[in-house]
Amino acid sequence: MSERFDAPELSVIIPVGARHADLEELYADYKQGLALTGKTFECVFVLDGALPLEAAALERLSARGEPVSVVRLTRRFGESTALMVGFQSTHGRIILTLPAYQQIDSSEISKLVRAVEGHADLAISHRWPRVGSRWEILRRSIFHRLIARATGQPYRDLGCSARCMRRRVLEELSLYGDQHRFLPVLAYRQGFRVEEIDVRQSARDRFAGGYRAREYAHRALDIFTVFFLVRFTKKPLRFFGMVGASTFGLGVLLNLWLAIDKLALGHALADRPALLLGSLLMVLGMQVFALGLLGELIIFTHAREIKDYQIEQIIEFPGATAGSPAAASGRVELQNGTEARRPAAHSANLG
Repeated sequence: MSERFDAPELSVIIPVGARHADLEELYADYKQGLALTGKTFECVFVLDGALPLEAAALERLSARGEPVSVVRLTRRFGESTALMVGFQSTHGRIILTLPAYQQIDSSEISKLVRAVEGHADLAISHRWPRVGSRWEILRRSIFHRLIARATGQPYRDLGCSARCMRRRVLEELSLYGDQHRFLPVLAYRQGFRVEEIDVRQSARDRFAGGYRAREYAHRALDIFTVFFLVRFTKKPLRFFGMVGASTFGLGVLLNLWLAIDKLALGHALADRPALLLGSLLMVLGMQVFALGLLGELIIFTHAREIKDYQIEQIIEFPGATAGSPAAASGRVELQNGTEARRPAAHSANLG
């Protein structure tokens, strides 16, 4: 949704799911932190599922004249979907996402906003000093080390939902499933500047429960998904080709050994399960390789529609657009759709 002439400077998206605090109390806490930014703001609460008591609390806030909007989903779709739905209802040039329960001290929100007003396109929170049990510290450490190995990006607190970004970050990214956790990874891959900011952890940020075994399985699959998205989205043949060639090679070596064993030592092949395994590996390797080739053909067909880069600045020589209407008026169109006066050096900053 494009900005209106009376749009607030800051749009806050708060997805409300199964885990949430008292929303009226939470809003009062966040409001104090948002006031420290010195910016006009709006808050969009997205109710992910049937939450009638929470909806009534938010309606009371709206009735008191608070800048609160509520989006209610028909059922639970997940935090990624809630964030994207909430984004469609925002109008600010800066987007701030906050959890439905306290993770950071609200007075630290201004740090994230200042980072985005500076050099960063996306500022994410790192709760420090972090409170937690030894098991939680170990679990977080293993998770972030695996992410760093898979993506080459050493983030320290991907579980924190307090993030601030320029509007075009969410305009060019599409989140689904549980990808909200990996927003910094996907944004960096797209060419955005990501900065991690140390913020104070909220005294109320305590999770007494535990996670089921399937949650750990889901996180492992998420790591593999992000690994593939970051490294092989536009070159699937490198991944599937490597796996396919390795599998095919193992099958060839196994069958070659069996053939030598047959010719040199006279051992029969009819009762050798290894022959079936070698043949299966060769067929499977060719199929996996073909899958990668098919992916390459799809990428090639849609290459013009894929944009995985960001332009920071365009510098033109004086006669480059002499005959264009933009040059005649001395104005240049920026990426976010706004218009700005062209500097004397003919430099347009697109950051």
